[in-house]
Parts: sequence; C-alpha cells; structure tokens
Amino acid sequence: MSSARNPGRFAGLLYVIISIVGFFAMGYVPGKVIVHGDAAATANNIAAHEMLFRLGIAGELAGQAGFIFVALALYDLFKEVNRRHASLMVILIVVSIPIAFLNELNSFAALVLVRGADFLSIFEKPQRESLVMLFLNLHGRGFVVCEIFWGLWLFPLALLIYKSRFLPRFLGVWLALAGFAWVILSLTSTLLPLYQDRVNSYLQPAIIGEIVFMLWLLIKGARPQMPDAAAS
Repeated sequence: MSSARNPGRFAGLLYVIISIVGFFAMGYVPGKVIVHGDAAATANNIAAHEMLFRLGIAGELAGQAGFIFVALALYDLFKEVNRRHASLMVILIVVSIPIAFLNELNSFAALVLVRGADFLSIFEKPQRESLVMLFLNLHGRGFVVCEIFWGLWLFPLALLIYKSRFLPRFLGVWLALAGFAWVILSLTSTLLPLYQDRVNSYLQPAIIGEIVFMLWLLIKGARPQMPDAAAS
C-alpha cells in the first residue's frame, strides 16, 4: 500500500526502523561494553570491540537524524487535525536532536582515551580508564537531559491522536502517560538518582505505550480524513 494512501503506515515504518537503530546504539552496544563500577574492564571492552563501539556512535547519530523524518511523517499525518499542535510536536522533537548530537562527543572522548594518543602519555593507564568511565557517565547524563523532550513531544502527539477520528483514543491516553513517565524519569535521575532504577521499573508499562503506537501505525496504518470529506 502506498504511503500516499496510508501515511500512517509509512510513519510507522520509519518509526520502527529508527527505533531499532536506537535500541542497537543505546541498549545493545552499552550492554556489551560497559561494566558498571569497573573502569578497567570497560576500557578493555571498548578496545577489544572498537568497531562495535564505533557502530554504536554511528547508530546514535543516524537514529537522531532519522527521527527528523519521523517527525515530518507524523506532522503530515496529523496536520489536518490541528496544525499548531502538530508544529509544537515537531519543535519539541527537533530541540532534543542537537543535544543528542553533542552528547556523542563524550563517546568520542572515551574512544580517544582508550586508544591512548601520544598527547595522553602524561596520564597513567588507570587514570585514562577512570576518565573513560567519566565520559561514559556524562554520556548517560546527556540522555537524562534528552528524556525531558522525549516526554514533552508526546503530549501534543497524544492530544492530536485523541482529537483525530482515525486512531483509537486509548493510544492518545497511553502516550500522554508515556510522556509523564519520561519527564518523571528525567527528574528522578536528576534529583533522586538512588531511586532511578526503581522508578524506571514502575514506569515501564506507561513507556510501552510508545511501542504500541508505532506498531499500531505499522500494522494497521491510519488514513486521515480530508477537510472536505470531514465537512460532508
């Protein structure tokens, strides 16, 4: 089915592809190389799996850039529902992307430290390993900043879904809950980091709403009503 006849399915396809890339870069790669609390083991893993680590950086950059096209596809899907809300959704998505791009400099810094360039010879190996862990931790904190916008953009999207006549309203409610979940996660990581893991586990059912939404678009699609058809 063509994207013109079913723009919802096209948006869902882009959404799923970018999400797979994001999971690889933000979930799979860190899980393979980072050993929490062990700087030496983490540095050794990056050195042993340098290409995987580089693929993670590339995947993060590609995924963030690709999400611009997801935003545009969703705008095209919902622009006739409410252009102001659709524009706000795109703005909140786009704001987080430069933050994520700059955040990848921390990963590049960790890689440089692992490779041990000549100008780093004044640092002992344990010092470089500690700096590697520092930059990786800063990389994680960068995502905490992004989480605010990962939540905020879901609010106008949820409202657009709720107002639309071509998607079920429960998806809008679920996405609003997901938006609150991301914001709460960001604030918890900032203010009460000791409770981050516990809060994250409690909020997973809400965050799953975003996965349900993208799969709904991919499988069932959505065909927005044209203004003249809706009026008739």
